[in-house]
Amino acid sequence: MTAQTNAKTAAQTAAQNAALARTQRLSLGHIWRDSLTVFWGDWLDLRSRITQVAASGLISPLIYIVAFGLGLGSSINGSGGISPEYPNISYLEFILPGMAALSAMAISFGGTTFSICGERLFSKTFEEMLLLPVHPLSLHIGKIMAGILRGLMTSGSVALVAILFTQRLWSFLNPLFWLVLVLNCAVFAGIGVIAGLRVKSLESVGLYNNFLIVPMSFLGATFFDPSTLPGILKGVVYCLPLTYATTALRAAAYRPLADFPWLNLLVLGGLALLLCWAGAYQFSHQQD
Repeated sequence: MTAQTNAKTAAQTAAQNAALARTQRLSLGHIWRDSLTVFWGDWLDLRSRITQVAASGLISPLIYIVAFGLGLGSSINGSGGISPEYPNISYLEFILPGMAALSAMAISFGGTTFSICGERLFSKTFEEMLLLPVHPLSLHIGKIMAGILRGLMTSGSVALVAILFTQRLWSFLNPLFWLVLVLNCAVFAGIGVIAGLRVKSLESVGLYNNFLIVPMSFLGATFFDPSTLPGILKGVVYCLPLTYATTALRAAAYRPLADFPWLNLLVLGGLALLLCWAGAYQFSHQQD
């Protein structure tokens, strides 16, 4: 009798575990489908402004390319050691991957932040989103996906400009280059989601931009090689997510695969996952 009871209990436990596993898989499937639904809502708004979004993120990188890459770069001897890791490329070629990272950062962050702010502070439709019967993680992932799309639109435009200037087609179209861009967009879209949920006015968005995005644009290894900095400054620069994106993009474009800094992918991916947790928590506790 005891053996039969134990066998029956074990069978029930196995059945419960199997049912739990099926439920978990179903939940993950629901989260993904709900994320696509949230993303589709943003896409319907975005598709009518594709040219505007792509062009707006291209202005600043083009100015930097002309002023620094062509202007300042013409007075720098590329073989004279712009960077010990990239001794045979011009200064223009050196900064182009950084321009792609910079444009992806600015549009992923700004577009996501202003999209949520508009729904919260002006159209007052954000409350309806909070009432949707979806997991908070789905809300966050859907918004991040829209931010990634915005960032890829603008960074893709910069990549086309880079190809025209350098004639290096594979350098800016290889899969590893675009994987880094996607992770970069995910990180800054995640920051944009949290900023958009927290700010009380558009002036507050300006503070994020002035104290986070603008300094990172110049200190995120876009215009210099961080390995040449003194120890303390190097530590500061490597605290910035854009540094990992820029150095990884530069390596993906110009260095062999064996020399690629794979740690940068782990850092960017870890930051994206951490921001997913923080964003989902913020969505679940949002009071609007």
